[in-house]
Amino acid sequence: MISELSRAQGAMAGLAIGDAIGRPVEGMSAEQIREKYGSVKDFVNLTPGGSDDTEYALLTGSAILKYGKSISASQFADFWIEKVCAQKGAFAGAGFSEMNAIHNLRKGLRPPFSGQHNHAWSDGLAMRVAPIGVVSKGNLDLAKSLAIADGEVSHAGEGIHSGVVIAVAISAAMGGASNVECFDLASKSIPTDSWTWRLLAIAREIVDESRERPVHEIADLLLKDIAIHEYFYADLAPEAVALAMAAVLYGDGDYARTLLFAVNLGRDADTIAAMAGAVAGAIAGYESIPSNWKGAVTTVGGTCLEFAKGLNPYEMAESLLKVASQ
Repeated sequence: MISELSRAQGAMAGLAIGDAIGRPVEGMSAEQIREKYGSVKDFVNLTPGGSDDTEYALLTGSAILKYGKSISASQFADFWIEKVCAQKGAFAGAGFSEMNAIHNLRKGLRPPFSGQHNHAWSDGLAMRVAPIGVVSKGNLDLAKSLAIADGEVSHAGEGIHSGVVIAVAISAAMGGASNVECFDLASKSIPTDSWTWRLLAIAREIVDESRERPVHEIADLLLKDIAIHEYFYADLAPEAVALAMAAVLYGDGDYARTLLFAVNLGRDADTIAAMAGAVAGAIAGYESIPSNWKGAVTTVGGTCLEFAKGLNPYEMAESLLKVASQ
């Protein structure tokens, strides 16, 4: 029996490890990864570390710890203004959506208007909602409402739909759902006429029909039908979330299998792996994570968000569960 604490720690640690393993191959294609590494099976840096994915998740978690599980979009915005907009240094590695939101908040715009900009469909919300999945722990309606509240600070439209998918999938996993159940419940949480839903449906069909194929062939089929190669970067939320959830399906509840499939897809690899790792970690629990990977779950450096320096994803999991029980 996997405990709530193990699932919560698995989600938060799983995100941070996915971020760290995927970071060196961010922006590479699957073909480039194969040419350089064969396939990524472990950390490729001697000193692995996370990026903005982990630090923004800690931002969301910290806001929830301050305001509780009834936190509103306005309170999320207040926390951004206090902790992010006040930052004087550069936001190393920050995404376009986050920088647009920071600019809008600094100009006095509030949610939902702060999230209405020309990059509102990025995966920046989906990468940070693991704490929402943990604190809602099986209450899928709460997971959805909190993801929307957090999302309205920095995103709109497909950016919010995709964030809802990851939050609901992690929340379902916290309640004991299988990988297939997490996928299906997450898909049902968003409109069927959305771009995100359509790509999830494609991902489900490809994984279900291709399980007997070699792993690289499954990856290539997904990338052919889901990746938006015409766009200059790979941070489109519908694409990244569909690929992450395809990894969750492929992984069958095995953390390492899920994560390595996600990483080797390339594209926005750190974010895809962070999202897939958070869902798989919540499904399988912290004990399922290989011990040699757990060293990446340390206090973060604050390279993107200065306020996050010294925070620990593993420790935050327990604090979020305390809020959940209030």
